[in-house]
Amino acid sequence: MTMISRLMGFARDILFANLFGVNAATDAFFVAFKIPNFLRRLFAEGAFAHAFVPVLADYKSKGSHAALKLFIDRTAGSLALVLTLLTLIGIITAPVLIMLFAPGFLWEGNQYQLAVQLLQITFPYLLFISLTAFAGGILNTHGKFAIPAFTPVFLNICMIITAIWLAPLMAEPVMALAWGVFIAGVVQLLFQIPALIRLGLMPRPRLGFKDAGVRRMMGLMLPAIFGVSVVQINLLVDTLFASFLPSGSVSWLYYSDRLVEFPIGIFGVALSTVILPHLAKHHADDDQQAFSQALDWGLKWVLLIGLPATLGLTLLAEPLLSTLFQYNEFGANDVQMAAKSLAAFSLGLLAFILIKVLVPGFTSRHDTRTPVRLGIYSMLCNLVLNLALIAPLAHAGPALATSLAAYLNAAWLLLLLIKQQIYQPIGQWWRFLLRVILANAAMGFFLYLFTEADLWLTWNLSQRSLQLALMIGLAMLVYAVALLLLGFRPRQLGQHPS
Repeated sequence: MTMISRLMGFARDILFANLFGVNAATDAFFVAFKIPNFLRRLFAEGAFAHAFVPVLADYKSKGSHAALKLFIDRTAGSLALVLTLLTLIGIITAPVLIMLFAPGFLWEGNQYQLAVQLLQITFPYLLFISLTAFAGGILNTHGKFAIPAFTPVFLNICMIITAIWLAPLMAEPVMALAWGVFIAGVVQLLFQIPALIRLGLMPRPRLGFKDAGVRRMMGLMLPAIFGVSVVQINLLVDTLFASFLPSGSVSWLYYSDRLVEFPIGIFGVALSTVILPHLAKHHADDDQQAFSQALDWGLKWVLLIGLPATLGLTLLAEPLLSTLFQYNEFGANDVQMAAKSLAAFSLGLLAFILIKVLVPGFTSRHDTRTPVRLGIYSMLCNLVLNLALIAPLAHAGPALATSLAAYLNAAWLLLLLIKQQIYQPIGQWWRFLLRVILANAAMGFFLYLFTEADLWLTWNLSQRSLQLALMIGLAMLVYAVALLLLGFRPRQLGQHPS
């Protein structure tokens, strides 16, 4: 389901690149979309999910159905009130928010005003999508993963429809994309309701700020806002710095980030979504061995798939961008510029996925403070690296800063899990690691020998698509064969965390 959603996202971005190109208007929209999307990841997918699911797992494991339902009702009412107030504040203070998150737009009067208008339309998306994530958390805890994973498809469908049919009717075409975001929020929330009704857990919202479970969840959520969303905060800092660079820089970073988000979404988010309820259950059952085994299983999968994805995306940055986006309004120069930031972002892909698996090792145990502390260190490093790298590397500097900061964050999380004996590596890890590294070396050498980036800019769509499919297919084959020849077998990944 996540694969379908990400492929639809690619179709959406290809359409945007073709219809709108890279200009001041697209920069304004991507900032206006990034702010509520960032807050959604902060409150919904990030802090809320990691605070809500462990408490919900406790109720499911130790309490009655009536107590579980009452907790859900009170959480729904409390969350809806907070989000409604936050949404109203966001709409009113949109001029200030644009000034904070894209201060470089102030020097471009029309761009600043456009960004403010777009943000006022897109901000209610935070309310709808956060409630959607709340519903998804209930479904995931009860083993229903497909519907929440499929839901993001509707965002892509709504934005594609508005880009094709509504944009030509508007004085400022990019405004249609903002309305697509707004409509998608409503549709995604409505899509969850039938599944909740079937489970008998459709919320009847009640205020519950004094409820013990809600207060415990809120106490976990406040520090988790930073701890589980460090990468997203760093990406927003990147946008802030890029707003001072030449027009198009924000859009180049956006398209680079979208390509990196593809493997993160398909694998990192999916793995994190599956592993969090299992870790919360093992903690509720006080089964430390099963908890450690689940983390070990997740980390081995991250290395097995995350490392070749990192290498492949870095080496194929320009061919991928050329094949997907180099048509009509998105020219060869845009490909070359976006490729620089994509290569820098791609270097951090492994770290981004590792964080998705490591943070639940703390939050599933109701420890949201430790990821906060380590996350603050990572954000400070990202800020310093941004200042150091933006002058020599332009828009690629912020991307590289985020990648380096992510590796520091992942390393700190892993070392602390081991030091506190929460996680103990299982099996012959060094042998597993050596096999994966050698197989990646073989794949990387193949791609280095047979990828000539300059040719892609001159080929037509069919030539690019055929060559890209061939290169990716052969690279995967080289990697798989190398693993088998080196003695790797699937059983070495350990047991599934169920």
